[in-house]
Amino acid sequence: MNGSRSRSRPEYILGNIPDPSYIRILDTTLRDGEQAPGAAMTAEQKLQIARQLAKLGVDVIEAGFPCASQEDFNGVKMIAQEVGRKCEDDGYVPVIVAMCRCNEKDIRTAWEAVKEAKRPRLLPFIATSPIHMEYKLRKTKEEVLQIARTMVAFARSLGCRDIQFGAEDAARSDREFLYQFFGDVIEAGATTLGIGDTVGITMPFEFGKLIADIKANTPGIEKAIIAVHCHNDLGHATANTIEAARAGARQLEVTINGIGERAGNAALEEVRIIHLYFRQLNTSYFTNYKAFGD
Repeated sequence: MNGSRSRSRPEYILGNIPDPSYIRILDTTLRDGEQAPGAAMTAEQKLQIARQLAKLGVDVIEAGFPCASQEDFNGVKMIAQEVGRKCEDDGYVPVIVAMCRCNEKDIRTAWEAVKEAKRPRLLPFIATSPIHMEYKLRKTKEEVLQIARTMVAFARSLGCRDIQFGAEDAARSDREFLYQFFGDVIEAGATTLGIGDTVGITMPFEFGKLIADIKANTPGIEKAIIAVHCHNDLGHATANTIEAARAGARQLEVTINGIGERAGNAALEEVRIIHLYFRQLNTSYFTNYKAFGD
């Protein structure tokens, strides 16, 4: 996301980043950012913002939630058709993502919206914390695992090969269950793992330890990218995101000015400036992780 990006951005490979110190930026201003009060956008406004995000050098643009409305579907499709097919100055075409719940209707609609992009990605998600599984989903762990595996397979059957599977409320989920959950979706074909601090309550050292544990204990983790999505309810979104990068996350999810649901998300400009600062200060900062208290 600067003038040197043409020299430093590695080749885009599903589930792998050739440069171990490179960090992908996913901007979700057009989806999570729109949930901020007063931030609703038309399809044309979303397209205008997506154009600017591509010029900034954002690796991945989460264009919206196509099943939410016809307007959102139209916006995602417009972005996929234009921004998702246009090379920027460095020859890179951003990945365009459509979010969807774990059901066939959502996934099929999301794929129809995004499939014309050069690099289309689907982002199905499901809750994994005990409180969400019991009271929101009313599902057992085994049922959630089966849904996740089945929906990854369904997405792949439509032709999608770039699948980011999101674990909603991962920060409050049982560790052993997360290892199994992510191992299962990797085996089913997921290429990126979405780890959310959905209610924004995790301390930075806790979140860094969570990412380190997932990296160390998930079967097949070498086949997928760890992504993090942090909310700012206690003011820790940027700090949690940076700690996650230190622990092995290689996709950081942000919004412009940190806008988003409730207190917002990690801010694009904060995460990027801090990332650049520490890379200049110490090139090992994002590769030699040690959690506070270890």
